[in-house]
Amino acid sequence: MNLYVLLIPILLPLIGGAVLPLFHFTERKHRQFYIGTVVLLNTIITFLLLCMRPEGSIVILNMAGRLEVALHVDGLGTVFAAIVAGLWPFATLYAFEYMKHEGKETKFFSFYTMTYGITMGIAFAANLMTLYMFYEMLTLITLPLVMHAMDKKSVRAGRKYVFYSIGGAAFAFIGFIFILIFGNMDFVYGGSLNMDLIGKREELLRLMYVFAVLGFGVKAAIFPFHGWLPSASVAPTPVTALLHAVAVVKAGAFAIIRITYYSFGTDFLYGTWAQQVILIFAMVTIVYGSSRAVKEQHIKKRLAYSTISNLSYIIFGAALMTPAGLIGSLTHMVFHAVMKITLFFCVGAIMYKTHREYVSEITGFGKKMPVIMACFTISSLAVIGIPPLAGFISKWNLASAAAENGTVLSIIGIGCLLLSALLTAIYLMTIVVRAYFPSRDFNMEKIADVEDPNWLMKLPILVLSIAVIGFGIYAVPLMNFFAKIAAGLI
Repeated sequence: MNLYVLLIPILLPLIGGAVLPLFHFTERKHRQFYIGTVVLLNTIITFLLLCMRPEGSIVILNMAGRLEVALHVDGLGTVFAAIVAGLWPFATLYAFEYMKHEGKETKFFSFYTMTYGITMGIAFAANLMTLYMFYEMLTLITLPLVMHAMDKKSVRAGRKYVFYSIGGAAFAFIGFIFILIFGNMDFVYGGSLNMDLIGKREELLRLMYVFAVLGFGVKAAIFPFHGWLPSASVAPTPVTALLHAVAVVKAGAFAIIRITYYSFGTDFLYGTWAQQVILIFAMVTIVYGSSRAVKEQHIKKRLAYSTISNLSYIIFGAALMTPAGLIGSLTHMVFHAVMKITLFFCVGAIMYKTHREYVSEITGFGKKMPVIMACFTISSLAVIGIPPLAGFISKWNLASAAAENGTVLSIIGIGCLLLSALLTAIYLMTIVVRAYFPSRDFNMEKIADVEDPNWLMKLPILVLSIAVIGFGIYAVPLMNFFAKIAAGLI
């Protein structure tokens, strides 16, 4: 197979989104058909490539000797690409209805579609240079989405987002430079450092690893670099779902896994202070995010803090630096994406149909929005970790990996996971209880106009809710695939 086909999933949505404003569609359905075709076609092409998984890499551009823009498909890239390609069509279908009253739809879908291509570039990056380039581009392409409304809140959120992202990228660039000097830019399972060049600079390299993880960790919302994520909740729900479940935050977690296992290498990091520092950051963030979610009354911001916590589940698993830890990390990366995007879609449907935004305002919605609240409940139980739903599998894998690791920090990490599960039950089930069990004196006439949205919103939510159940019941094929990645076989 000609490896240049790897450019298609990147260029098709990039070009398709960029030329959208040129068509001047007079009817919404024509624009929707065009965007839907581009997105669906790109997803089909991506999954065909992932199934065939062509071997080797292709150099697209040689910028300066060792600085090459190159693409390939390996096991880890397959996981991230599958998350993106699998969820993007559902997000687009949902956005067709949601954006009806937001305005500036052509501009929105132009950037929304181009973001698909940039994210695929991160998934297929064959080296750190390529990943870093697309990672920076992701910030720029998503900024207009965060600032879509262009009111004071969205402009302020956009500024915070770009300031945090640029600062994080600067720290990640430090790690980039040291990998360039003391190793190979290509992603190689086990690491690409040249130990002969490092000499007595091992501790310096480990410090650079910590800098790089915290830099990439800005997009993964590691505490205390998480502030941009709740602020970004002012964006339209299709954007927040994109930021909090699929593209941006998962790109940060994906980059951390890449540099840990494929650049610096676990043999160089395992058992060192650098590993301990990242584990501590992850554990603090897990508990902090869950605690803030309990306190937060704005529904979307509550889910944002939930995302902050759950992203560090992924980082915690990766930072264990064992095959079992990587399996747990990848499991939660996939399952959290499905669970959390479903929750955001449900909350977005509530806001779209009722204009209610706070927990106290959804009392009695269980009877008035039966489909949305049922799907919200299923995904909530999954995020808590109730069997046999998807979240139970990923949290079990993470806790088992930590127990197998057996160090003091990993055991403390199990305690953090359990505490977070308790807090998660509190901040999600309080919403469910309010919706289904209003007080006896509650006047249902207050919500007489509340109802489920149309099929453009309900279909993605229903399908994803079924996936949450399906992944929990039958996760064996995925676990076997993740085991091969963790063993360095694919």
